[in-house]
Amino acid sequence: MSKVTGRTVFVTGAAQGIGEAIALRLAADGFAVACADMNVGAAEAVAARLEASGASACAIAVDVADRQSVFAAVEQAADRFGGLDVLINNAGVAPITPIEGIDYDLYRRAFDINVGGVLWGIQAATKSFKQLGHGGKIINACSQAGQVGNPDLAVYCGTKFAVRGITQTAARDLAHLGITVNAYCPGIVDTPMMQKVASDLATNNGQPFEWGMEQFAKNITLKRVSKPADVAACVSFLAGPDSDYMTGQAVIIDGGMVFN
Repeated sequence: MSKVTGRTVFVTGAAQGIGEAIALRLAADGFAVACADMNVGAAEAVAARLEASGASACAIAVDVADRQSVFAAVEQAADRFGGLDVLINNAGVAPITPIEGIDYDLYRRAFDINVGGVLWGIQAATKSFKQLGHGGKIINACSQAGQVGNPDLAVYCGTKFAVRGITQTAARDLAHLGITVNAYCPGIVDTPMMQKVASDLATNNGQPFEWGMEQFAKNITLKRVSKPADVAACVSFLAGPDSDYMTGQAVIIDGGMVFN
């Protein structure tokens, strides 16, 4: 992607994993980056790393499950940088449990974060873009688990299928405002969250950690687990001008696990 200038991106879940990789990549692309996360200390460390590289960055506290928190965080970012051009709803959780073991608290938390966070982010971005008098880009974290059901991930898959539907609907609803809405669908990514998913699956089945990771990785066509930077490269495309004629799409970046 060509370097951008004078553009700002707001990234949730930017303190670690895929969100951190997205922040690093988009800063390298030329964006000013608002690193939003519940873990403000870790977000501040990411922002400091970006600033040390010469980028404009800041850390902002946000609880994506709380609508008011999301609106306040987006407004803070727009005020800090004097604008907003791209919002990335990246934050999420991946609870794993046999379907009989799902309880209300697990279900509620996953949907509040993974689905509610996307809805509130879309609303907050739309409000900001309208106030600024221009369109913009909204990019949502989906998953290959939003394309096909995965074992022991009924709640997680449910949230990601929901994100894919919300992305398509928002793309139709917001196109007249010059706002595009797309999603990225990672597969097995070497992040702390994925390592926990693999560990939980292994524990639930009385197996070692390596067995849990293998259950997810064994069907990857490219025969390697992806790195966060692989996903960030896809998001870089969606955030940049080369994707201006795309909307309503859920781009699969999984090394060849799901073929549509």
